[in-house]
Amino acid sequence: MRLGLATRLTLWMAVLGCGAAGLTGYYAWDASCRLERQSAHSELLTSTQVLARRITLNLESIERNLQVIARLPVTRQVLEHDRPDDADRLAVLFAGMLDANPSYLQLRVIAANRHGLERVRVDRMGSVPQRVSEADLEEKGHFPYVADALPLQDGAFYLSRISINHETSAGAGPGLPMLQMAIPVREHVGPALGVVVVNVDLNGLFRLLAADLPEDYQLYLANGAGDILIHPDANRAFAFDRGQRALLQDEFAPVAPLLSGDRANAVIDAPEGERPAQIAAFVAQNIDSPANGDRLVLGLSEAEAVALTQSTAMGWALLRIVGGTSLVALLGALLLGRALTRPLNAMAASARGFADGHEMKDLPLRRADELGSLARSLYELQAQVRRQLGELRHKQDELAHLSQHDSLTGLANRRLFMDRLEQALALARRHGRRVFLLFIDLDDFKIINDRHGHSAGDEVLRVLAQRLQSQVRELDTVARLGGDEFVVLLGDAVDGAQASVVAHKLLGALREPVSVAGLALDIDASIGVSNFPEDGQSASELLAHADRAMYAIKALGAGGVGFIGQVMPGDASGDIRSVPAG
Repeated sequence: MRLGLATRLTLWMAVLGCGAAGLTGYYAWDASCRLERQSAHSELLTSTQVLARRITLNLESIERNLQVIARLPVTRQVLEHDRPDDADRLAVLFAGMLDANPSYLQLRVIAANRHGLERVRVDRMGSVPQRVSEADLEEKGHFPYVADALPLQDGAFYLSRISINHETSAGAGPGLPMLQMAIPVREHVGPALGVVVVNVDLNGLFRLLAADLPEDYQLYLANGAGDILIHPDANRAFAFDRGQRALLQDEFAPVAPLLSGDRANAVIDAPEGERPAQIAAFVAQNIDSPANGDRLVLGLSEAEAVALTQSTAMGWALLRIVGGTSLVALLGALLLGRALTRPLNAMAASARGFADGHEMKDLPLRRADELGSLARSLYELQAQVRRQLGELRHKQDELAHLSQHDSLTGLANRRLFMDRLEQALALARRHGRRVFLLFIDLDDFKIINDRHGHSAGDEVLRVLAQRLQSQVRELDTVARLGGDEFVVLLGDAVDGAQASVVAHKLLGALREPVSVAGLALDIDASIGVSNFPEDGQSASELLAHADRAMYAIKALGAGGVGFIGQVMPGDASGDIRSVPAG
């Protein structure tokens, strides 16, 4: 039996209508899945990089705290004279640091003599710092954090292997993942008098650093050999402590180049196995710790089903839309026949264009029949996809901004500043120009925090950051390195005299009283200035020289501006030239 032309056209139109709707739905769903997967990759990698940066900043903060303790006169007095009142003062300081840093489990001062006898020790008992009595102090000279830390030079730190702590002394956190950092204490020259040691709870540290991550993110950490230190499955963490090996590269093979130093990061789509399919991002973080392979590998993962939740929901919505529009197309084919050929073909072409990233055009949106309903559904789908893409891009922009700016002041952070400094040095070398760097440190800023609270200190930092930003040109860069330390990179066309003028202008702005909660707080600062090429050839040298000049000015006790001169052969300190304030 041969079918008539109208019947064949009706059947073909029905097939075409259903096919167009299905094709539109598939390409839209496929495009949504690909875009959402790419967004998940970017978001995971950015979050991992931000977390890695936080780890670095936290380790630097711990180093600075130890350095402050090691340089205190009372610390040397405790080690040299062992007077009870000196020990009492140091114990009060230790208790305050444990209160301010929840991840610190123990702070100690250990003597180099008497077999490494502890002189002052404060442990965290629950959530309360508690000083250990003199009768319970122990000899620790045989432990690596004493034996390996004592020979270190000034400014060098001992960083232990991350492992399970097996010390049984009270308050030392036995059985917990532990990181120990130590610094020698010296009286200017000569052998070390002792060491200052801090025990850091690794789990507590990462709970603080990852507190604002999404709940469905899972955290991984491995040392330079790939030994798993943190894992969603606690049984795989610290397997080497039980005489076994659980390696991150065995679970995620693409992280092997990160361990060897060939790559800095990796994004992985892990197929389903013992666990559901995962999307993971890993970042290699270099650290100064041979015991940990001189690097850590940090990772975040998210279940693929969670990462693609919106695409799954869109798939069901598309399925319903496709089903509805297919029915409409069939009914329309029975009624309209030949008249449906042109609009259906137009819509199918538009759907294919949308799958390729083009905007849907020439849709019959004003029609009152099923074709109009289909066209409007496709248009709404397009709007929904574009809206979701806009939201995803906005999230990416926010994460990118957070990774390059200080969250308190909005200034550039160390990472962005170092990038701009490297660019400025490259241009200076190419065109024979000079680059000036100002290192600013607020004097006695801790007093403001102690007297008026950290909220007042934060407000002072925000106000001073705005003042610094308002005093420089648009081509200059102001950044906050952390705490009360700021740096300013002066752009092109600046000489030494102009740099001095800018430095004193900034100093004057910083010295203006800051109004906080009805109080006018007086601020002073010390500014160290270095320049390329006289004071260094690299970004790290310029930063170190400006920092040294700032500390030389700070040592004078009255704030001001200092320029570092040419470092003479055999003289590691350099010649610091002080420029009077005002």
